[in-house]
Amino acid sequence: MKSWAVGARLPLLPRLLLVLGAAEGALGAQRRYTPDWPSLDSRPLPDWFDQAKFGVFVHWGVFSVPAWGSEWFWWHWKGEGSPQYQRFMSDNYPPGFSYADFGPLFTARFFDPEGWADLFQAAGAKYVVLTTKHHEGFTNWPSSVSWNWNAKDVGPHRDLVGELGTAVRKRNIRYGLYHSLFEWFHPLYLLDKKNGFKTQYFVFGKTMPELYELVNRYKPDLIWSDGDWESPDSYWNSTDFLSWLYSDSPVKDEVVVNDRWGFNCSCHHGGYYNCEDKFQPSSLPNHKWEMCTSIDKRSWGYRRTMSISDVASESEIISELVQTVSLGGNYLLNIGPTKDGLIVPIFQERLLAVGKWLSISGEAIYASKPWRVQLEKNESVWYTSKESAVYAIFLNWPENGVLSLKSPKTTSATKVMMLGIQKDLKWSTNPPGGLLIYLPQLPLSALPVEFAWTIKMMGVE
Repeated sequence: MKSWAVGARLPLLPRLLLVLGAAEGALGAQRRYTPDWPSLDSRPLPDWFDQAKFGVFVHWGVFSVPAWGSEWFWWHWKGEGSPQYQRFMSDNYPPGFSYADFGPLFTARFFDPEGWADLFQAAGAKYVVLTTKHHEGFTNWPSSVSWNWNAKDVGPHRDLVGELGTAVRKRNIRYGLYHSLFEWFHPLYLLDKKNGFKTQYFVFGKTMPELYELVNRYKPDLIWSDGDWESPDSYWNSTDFLSWLYSDSPVKDEVVVNDRWGFNCSCHHGGYYNCEDKFQPSSLPNHKWEMCTSIDKRSWGYRRTMSISDVASESEIISELVQTVSLGGNYLLNIGPTKDGLIVPIFQERLLAVGKWLSISGEAIYASKPWRVQLEKNESVWYTSKESAVYAIFLNWPENGVLSLKSPKTTSATKVMMLGIQKDLKWSTNPPGGLLIYLPQLPLSALPVEFAWTIKMMGVE
């Protein structure tokens, strides 16, 4: 009150200048982004995404009903006219059965969002990305522009997007929404395509209303865009949307997006880079990136014919996670639930194995940074760092029980330990440079993890 009393005694003009100055300062604090890539690409990536490192991807929709081939079922059947898919339909469904007839069979009867969220938390996931709409156009929320082809009107009669979001956020897990820009068979999209994408009937009648609705209703931490590859960002109106998202939306300060906003954008524009499915660089990129991959190596959606040989092993998954984080990336691991809303046991088992490993080794993963060296190829050793600690994660246990590291330079303050083992490990300098670490003399079954063991080093350069 005293400061206002003093201000009240100021002459009118100085008081007006003070008010205008304060308003200008408030506006300046919130940077605005214009609808062009130089401006949008200059936005700093919110810190939470780089710190998260590990997320779970969920591909779920009407394609989970036939659950055969892949989530591209409709396209292979009707778009390509694949004899294999046509035969599957004639063998299993009555004549005249349409893709729309799968909608009511997508029941989500056993979908338990709290149970899913518990599993994702136990897996160590720091963010979850759910398909809100795949290329088939069915929306997992009551979209205002997808009448009778959404999870509220047909099938589950539930808001799947909203229910899962509420559950994961209770556990302080960030919530991301996958959204396909295009739809294989939407009449407006096919009309725009016929017009050489010179018209935007589909963009303004379907895609953009969906995106604005998803942001305003669910306030996602992440938008995982897809379905961009047939047309440029100018057709999709991507820069206008992102300008609003970064400057005026309810999630402008925290939201993260990927790079799939037009066929000219992947690996060049957007937030972090996906580049392509299962992207795996061989050296440290100069831009934040994410590897998305699936536990079922042959599909993103659930397949009834999946065999154990199609399923990535625990060691494969954890090795990919380690490699990805060492090279500065995030690891997004996909599962495909059934039409009933069940996550099959083999997917649960793999996720829980990651969580068990992270419960010991997460210190070397979460909020870590790439070290000056990322890999020692001969030893299959990957490095990460955090503040003054350097972590060496080795994938093969040396036969003689001595781990040889060439890259770290020891000092008088060097200390070495293994995560999950309380006492320090003995070490010595390696004559050509580096150090020799004498690993615990324990049977492998008694070690804190079964593979990908982590050495923590303090006082090394």
